[in-house]
Amino acid sequence: MSMTSRERLIATLNHEQPDRVCVDFGGTHVTGISASAVSLLRKRLFGDSDYRVKINEPYQMLGEIDDELMNALGIDMVGVLPPKNMFGFENKDWKPFTMFDGTEVLVPGNFNLTPDGNGGWFIHPEGDTSVPPSGHMPKGGYYFDAIPRQGFIDEDGLNPEDNLEEFGLLDDATVRHFADAARKASAAGKGAILSVPGTGFGDIALVPAMWMKKTKGIRDIEEWYVSTAIRRDYVYKVFEKQCEIALKNLDVLAKAIGDNVQAAFTTGTDFGTQNGLFISKESYRDLFKPFHKTINDFIHARTSWKVFIHSCGSVIELIPDFIEAGFDILNPVQCSAAGMQGQQLKKTYGKDMVFWGGGVDTQRTLPFGTPQDVYRQVRERVELFNKDGGFVFNTIHNIQAKTPVENIMAMFSAIKDSAVK
Repeated sequence: MSMTSRERLIATLNHEQPDRVCVDFGGTHVTGISASAVSLLRKRLFGDSDYRVKINEPYQMLGEIDDELMNALGIDMVGVLPPKNMFGFENKDWKPFTMFDGTEVLVPGNFNLTPDGNGGWFIHPEGDTSVPPSGHMPKGGYYFDAIPRQGFIDEDGLNPEDNLEEFGLLDDATVRHFADAARKASAAGKGAILSVPGTGFGDIALVPAMWMKKTKGIRDIEEWYVSTAIRRDYVYKVFEKQCEIALKNLDVLAKAIGDNVQAAFTTGTDFGTQNGLFISKESYRDLFKPFHKTINDFIHARTSWKVFIHSCGSVIELIPDFIEAGFDILNPVQCSAAGMQGQQLKKTYGKDMVFWGGGVDTQRTLPFGTPQDVYRQVRERVELFNKDGGFVFNTIHNIQAKTPVENIMAMFSAIKDSAVK
């Protein structure tokens, strides 16, 4: 008997065998597709050469996965996302825009750029070009890099409140936004994942606060990483207050959303590199794990949601700690990193962790392999990870621009052909 997308996700998260593999593209900002790739995909599927894809995440220039595309590709997930994007403006008042590669898209009305003098673009917080830019795309680029606006650091005058300005209690309109999006997903029979605001402790994509017109505190990426070691007490105080605020917001969101979402994306802090950990296990346990456990315990006590952690690279040594901290879902499952072989992950942690990602390698196979290479790897990964449930198909992080559309089509063909009979 065929399941709805919602039923399929629930079975998957409970480590039960679904009728077919559950599929996510676009449910989060780490499981999406570049707008130029979405445009090519739509042209291939529907022949609609005049269709302009909406850029719903301008930092990474990700494209909206619209209802027609979701249905055609068998995508099960809907994202319950914040009302404003990474540059601090809403996705509305759409206007035409042409990317460097010639892709014609739609961008939000406050997507306002200024030239960098070398053929590239600056983008500004809240679309306000009167303030310094917070993002930069070089000529020929496909996404923005954050511009940290780091002032002079007075060691004696450092105040944790300066790194807490972006965190605050959610207003009623924002809570309604989340609740309405969750209800819409539930009514459509879709699986849904909530991107929880304010729980990404030390997420380096968020530290520069690109949505804020003026930043105080430690905002430079290198300086932040150094601070976790040499200013550990400062960072800990930031996390303490951040956690306190997040718990209050979670209490409100849990009541407003209820069972209309099935998963909660709480952190995208990367702890792994290609070859090993980015942080020592001792440092993770001292600085991050206590707050992860507090948030996860709160969610589990008040909701039915499963908790999603995104951490790139070789995190095999931290997976036991992630489980102890209460995480239920691991993403992006970077099987190409050291020690992250799929067979070992499934055998060792498949009963405790849902693997959300790992469906195909986005460093080599998907962008540079043949369609046959892609098809073969996807079939192998689905057969491995989807056995007895516990697997949501996604690539290893977002599908990037310039990925051959033939390879993307081969991926979706393999997913379809992997359906449980």
